[in-house]
Amino acid sequence: MNSPEYIFLDLGNVIVHFDHKKAVEQISSLSGIPAETVRSTLWSTDLQTQLERGTTDWPTACNLFREATGATSDNDQLARAASTIFEINHSMIPVIAGLQRSGCRLGILSNTCAPHWDFLLSSNYAVMPGRFDLIVCSHLVNLAKPDPAIFERAQQLAGVSADKIFFTDDIVTNVLAAQQAGWDAVPFTSAAALISALWHRGVRVGL
Repeated sequence: MNSPEYIFLDLGNVIVHFDHKKAVEQISSLSGIPAETVRSTLWSTDLQTQLERGTTDWPTACNLFREATGATSDNDQLARAASTIFEINHSMIPVIAGLQRSGCRLGILSNTCAPHWDFLLSSNYAVMPGRFDLIVCSHLVNLAKPDPAIFERAQQLAGVSADKIFFTDDIVTNVLAAQQAGWDAVPFTSAAALISALWHRGVRVGL
């Protein structure tokens, strides 16, 4: 296998773990709205997707949520309840450090929304944003995986041909979409499996 010239990592369940159920429970506890109502409002109405695509901003989303549920919590309270759901994937810290130390060009390609991204940036994680060359977040580019356009945008920003990009994501649909775009993409299962996949491509992380 050819060595990649650019490596993109997914964010959720690769660099950080997250728990949407916890977000629902925390919003429910904050607002006094039943958890099932919170869940259906966020996902059945496509509100979460709109946030991730950047087609709806957080204040507007909060207003829509309050109108739909009768909640009275303010925007900052809702943002914290929705965002304190992340935990760094400690097994990936030495992998990222090794990639950066080796001189690999490294980026993040993630479906996320403004309050989640802002929370992660304020959490003082050593790798966020660290020395990533590119941050391609769905809400910032108004595109989301597995839309082929987001892979095209990321490739353009990376400035390399599609076959020179390596990508890993925990969602198989996104991996397949990346492969359709001509990328070398593999499902993320563990840091150890990623190290092995990179080793077979001539990338040594020193672990």
